[in-house]
Amino acid sequence: MTDTQIAWPRKTRELQNHHFDSTVWNDFAFRDDDIVIATYAKSGTTWTQQIVSQLLFEGEEGLEVAEMSPWLDLRVPPKGVKLAAVEAQAHRRFVKTHLPVDALVFSPKARYVYVGRDGRDVVWSLYNHHTNANDDWYRALNETPGRVGPPIGRPGSDVRQYFRDWLERDGHPFWPLWENVRSWWAIRHLPNVLLLHFADLKADMEGGMREIAAFLDIPIDEANWSRMVAHCTFDYMKANAAKSAPLGGAFWEGGAQTFIHQGTNGRWREVLSADEIAAYEARASAELGEDCARWLAMGGGAT
Repeated sequence: MTDTQIAWPRKTRELQNHHFDSTVWNDFAFRDDDIVIATYAKSGTTWTQQIVSQLLFEGEEGLEVAEMSPWLDLRVPPKGVKLAAVEAQAHRRFVKTHLPVDALVFSPKARYVYVGRDGRDVVWSLYNHHTNANDDWYRALNETPGRVGPPIGRPGSDVRQYFRDWLERDGHPFWPLWENVRSWWAIRHLPNVLLLHFADLKADMEGGMREIAAFLDIPIDEANWSRMVAHCTFDYMKANAAKSAPLGGAFWEGGAQTFIHQGTNGRWREVLSADEIAAYEARASAELGEDCARWLAMGGGAT
């Protein structure tokens, strides 16, 4: 099938809230080699950005990944500032998004890497992210002009209740999970889309890195490979967290070390009841279908 025969995704709506301003994509001038790293959130986004940076820059030390790879649809700083900064970049660009496909302008020439993660693991990571956010984080999201909808509030002290609210209100207080995953799953067979899973990257990071490199047409210099791999490990990223965290971690108590937290799965198993686990799994199957729900829970390849 040629590019002209493919039904490429089309933007059908805007998504705006305390975090999002999807209108930024309407004015983004794509280059043919652009890379878009997409996730729901807390699904390995920063890790994937680190991997891509290391592949592009052949294991270079001290890359300012958070600045090099901005969250394009985050509404702060304003889109005019962000678009000008990205336009000025001379290296191969790799931006991130947390939007579903139908809120993006989709380029047939760009490459899209989507990373999934079990929603329960996402919530545990989100809770750390949200609980440790400082006053500057709330001011930036709630008081910067242009916010659509209600402000984001502070979380309670019970992660179990936080999970229940997130599940029952479909992503509250952030944004819906199911539509995000469904939208990317639906286009997984497009030639410029690669679906990966957090658990698979943890099980075989080197294999995942080589898969990403092949998909992005980035040749690997084997002489630099061990350094690239070392720079993508959790220990390295934790030790150099200020390079990966937005604004060097300035929005979180404890700084960048809080933003790069544990990177582990399954913490919910010791907290949720059997009924709560079953309710999540039933909801995932109903929202995503059996194949997609299984992939989101376990990884193992998006066939």
